[in-house]
Amino acid sequence: MPESSAASEGPSAGFLPYGRQSVSEEDIEAVVSVLRGDWLTTGPAVAKFEADLAEHTGGTPAVAVTSGTAALHVAYAAAGIGEGDEVVASPMTFVATAATAALHGAKVVFADVEPDTGNLSVDAAAAAITSRTKVVAAVDYAGHPAELDALAKVAHDADALLLEDAAHSVGGSWQGRPVGSIADLTTFSFFPTKNLTTAEGGAVVSGSDELVRRAQAFRNHGLVRDKSRQRYPDEGAWHQEVHEFGLNYRLPDVLCALGSSQLKRLTEFKLRRAEIHARYNAALAEVEGVLTPPRREGADPVWHLYPLRVLDGRRRALFDHLRGLGIGVQVNYIPAYWHPVFEDLGYRRGLCPNAEAYYEQELSLPLFPSLKDSDVDRVIDGVRGFFGS
Repeated sequence: MPESSAASEGPSAGFLPYGRQSVSEEDIEAVVSVLRGDWLTTGPAVAKFEADLAEHTGGTPAVAVTSGTAALHVAYAAAGIGEGDEVVASPMTFVATAATAALHGAKVVFADVEPDTGNLSVDAAAAAITSRTKVVAAVDYAGHPAELDALAKVAHDADALLLEDAAHSVGGSWQGRPVGSIADLTTFSFFPTKNLTTAEGGAVVSGSDELVRRAQAFRNHGLVRDKSRQRYPDEGAWHQEVHEFGLNYRLPDVLCALGSSQLKRLTEFKLRRAEIHARYNAALAEVEGVLTPPRREGADPVWHLYPLRVLDGRRRALFDHLRGLGIGVQVNYIPAYWHPVFEDLGYRRGLCPNAEAYYEQELSLPLFPSLKDSDVDRVIDGVRGFFGS
């Protein structure tokens, strides 16, 4: 789930971005080492990154791809989504969660979110299920895991799959189980503002051998090189076949090397994000006019965003006030079906009242590992000053 990237700007001239990458000399050396080697893509660094990532998903196998959006497109392909199928999805997400299902020909059925977390409501998802539902797509909004066990039951009772869009939550857990080990398919994003980065990149994770195989095939044009599976295996040693269409979503070794290096600091990143989140909570919890983010029992989030809720219709005014102070706050996101592409398909505002109310109040405060306590306090002072507290 990409966001507009303040990361590319970086802190300069006093401007404080809402998110940015944390790149070390070790990260740079890891990339340089690949550049000095023989493989720039489809080489050993890809397999290493996939194995390294699996260490953070309870051992669940990973398939590296070129972006979080590609991960979603690949996951829906692995699930066999096509014309006439339905995907029940959260609207509180970047448009890609829904768009990639629509690109496979599916009808996206938006179900409302919980009013406090912004995550897909179990009851709303259950009510949206039909005989055509093939996937339920939940989103771990801001890094807080969705109600994955209950949503899995809703999906499986309908003979559908649960897809967890975990673009915000790699490294987190739900009820003691790592993100990536619960849903039938989990997707990650490694955009610069995310919990770790490969510059651009993503991954599909699944405990199903068949879903992993289908994901691997789709990310590589659908090519079949295994002669035992080929229709014409005697053509020659060069021969490869396409049985189902796929695309080139291969993440190169250069970026996978960066990812493996970043994964070594994922725990460090998580802890620092939690410290910043707690500092905001402590300073803003008693400010009249705002709501701080909740945390459900059993959730161990990786706080990708700090989604402050601004009440009484004052979100826009606070946004402009903080931007005027050089603080790069952001809004994440407009309900997906508000985009004109969905409006033109017949989706109308009012479809998911909780999501729309959440959007009208949400304001993401700066949150990234290299953010200094003095910068956090600068943001806090800006918010408190606006409310006169």
